Amino acid sequence: MRDFIKAVNHWPLIVKLLLCIPVVEIFYGICRIINQAAQKNILLLVVAILTVVPGAAFMWLVDLVWVLVTGHACLLG
Repeated sequence: MRDFIKAVNHWPLIVKLLLCIPVVEIFYGICRIINQAAQKNILLLVVAILTVVPGAAFMWLVDLVWVLVTGHACLLG
């Protein structure tokens, strides 16, 4: 699972920005869940789950800014 997250973090910036589009942003939510499950961090796993269901309405904007500033999506670095 960590290899998948590393591969996502090494994608070109334009691909990462396209994944911040509101409907497609669910991909980053699934990646956050996979990342936190691999790290066995229960608190951040719950936060990651909440970013998919109720948080999808605003997480696309957070991820967009986060990708522009750090180069990867929130909670994936």
